[in-house]
Amino acid sequence: MNKITIKTEEEMEIMAEGGAKLARVKKALGAAVKPGVSAWDIEELASRLIEEEGAYPSFKKVPNYKWATCINVNDGVVHGIPRKTVIFKEEDIVSVDVGIYYKGFHTDTALSVYLGKDPIKKKFLEVGRQSDLAGIKEVKKGKTIGDISRAIEKVLFANNVKPVWSLTGHGVGRQLHEMPYIPCYDAADKASELVIGVGFVLAVEVMFTLGDGELKEDNDGWTLRTKDGKIAGLWEETVAVTANGPIIITN
Repeated sequence: MNKITIKTEEEMEIMAEGGAKLARVKKALGAAVKPGVSAWDIEELASRLIEEEGAYPSFKKVPNYKWATCINVNDGVVHGIPRKTVIFKEEDIVSVDVGIYYKGFHTDTALSVYLGKDPIKKKFLEVGRQSDLAGIKEVKKGKTIGDISRAIEKVLFANNVKPVWSLTGHGVGRQLHEMPYIPCYDAADKASELVIGVGFVLAVEVMFTLGDGELKEDNDGWTLRTKDGKIAGLWEETVAVTANGPIIITN
């Protein structure tokens, strides 16, 4: 990641336009996740929709990554390659991460879909979503990065859900991943004391699990999944801090 970049009002307007496009793409992808559908089907749909929006897939700008989406199932956490052989089935938890590059700026978002009726899994994903929203509420002028992390942690811990320790949310703008890092837990370090100001644009991302939060990498060199095999989820929104207050631009 590089240094923190403060966006101008005009740049945030461009990002808001891109975020609205990405929100439409995300909504369509979430609706398309069903039993019998493959990860590749979602990838193809994402590529087509992003092109129709006049944008470019952010993830294809990541060195050596060739896809528009990252798709993970059950114990998969992030960076899952959307393969034809990954076919969704009843009771799966499917996470879809997607970003677009529009007029020189990235926006980033993710959602998780549960294809079943188990109340424990339903609550698990809802806890993750509520923790992300709690963090987003702290994205405002005068608050700190640590305030975001503590809000996320509070919701997760209160529901016996663990954050993924080694991954974070991040700033976003001309680069897909910019400073600052935004942990899903209270890191209690110097970086967490950073004060948020107008012009910050943050991808508030929560990666969470019913296990211990430790990860392992697949042989594909990309997919990260829980080391203990427990289920995981993912939620993410891009939030811009404007002179008139914070705006979730990917919702």
